[in-house]
Amino acid sequence: MSDRAEAGYSSTARLFHWSTAALVLVMIPIGIVMANANVGAAQDTLYHLHRSIGAVLLPLVLARLLYRLSHPPPPLPAGISPSQRRIAHATHWALYGLLLLQAMVGWIATSAYRAPILVFWLLELPPIWTIDRPLSESLFAVHRAMGFALLILIVLHIGAALFHHVVLKDNVLRRMVRG
Repeated sequence: MSDRAEAGYSSTARLFHWSTAALVLVMIPIGIVMANANVGAAQDTLYHLHRSIGAVLLPLVLARLLYRLSHPPPPLPAGISPSQRRIAHATHWALYGLLLLQAMVGWIATSAYRAPILVFWLLELPPIWTIDRPLSESLFAVHRAMGFALLILIVLHIGAALFHHVVLKDNVLRRMVRG
């Protein structure tokens, strides 16, 4: 195994990964609760938190993607099959794409609805679409479907990492945990 594979991910890559993971893992349950439970005044707070986290995730994922393009990840261990390599590669790029698209669709849908996007109650993002309630409702349905697609990919990603760590006992998870 190469030194680069043994070294794992850089501290910057790990910071991007775990920051993104934490925000997404907080955002998904907030999104599910705010859209499906009538929790009174707390519902507005959940919507604001969901939008705020999305407003943080968009530039974070963009920066992470730019970093990833300029800093390739360490190679996977030699024992990983070509099909697993393709699946891992496709899953990672699908996660990047869905995270970016999800944030943009949410921003456009919220703009078309004309709800404010107050980033942690400190600043308001401008609307990026004209008022169009029917479009907004359609985009929110797409946003919701993409959220479930993201959830499925995240479960697969976590499951694969745990499979490598617990069953295969290789270095795949450790290189993202401790570099």
